[in-house]
Amino acid sequence: MVNRDKKQPLYMISVVADMLGVHPQTLRLYEREGLIRPKRVNRQRLYSEEDLERLSLILELTRDLGVNKAGVDIILRMRERMIALQREIEMMLRCLEDDVRSEFQKRIKKILSE
Repeated sequence: MVNRDKKQPLYMISVVADMLGVHPQTLRLYEREGLIRPKRVNRQRLYSEEDLERLSLILELTRDLGVNKAGVDIILRMRERMIALQREIEMMLRCLEDDVRSEFQKRIKKILSE
């Protein structure tokens, strides 16, 4: 199994638009709004797998849930912060001794289930 870098820019805007069922202008608008940042190679936009996942989430929020662009921006920023905090917790857990780690994990599960 090949393990690809999800950040590697691979897809041109027309391909991404076809894959997601949107007009290329929609992708340009999302870029202008700061919701997505495709890489540029010789003035050509190239999207990564990570960009496709983010765009899919944006489309789900706007199409399926009716969230406006300002709301999408807030949700995306909160999601990024949550992921960063989760990584920080995991790093801290690796530093704790086994018995303390177990107790800490129980507390986190309790908080998340509330």
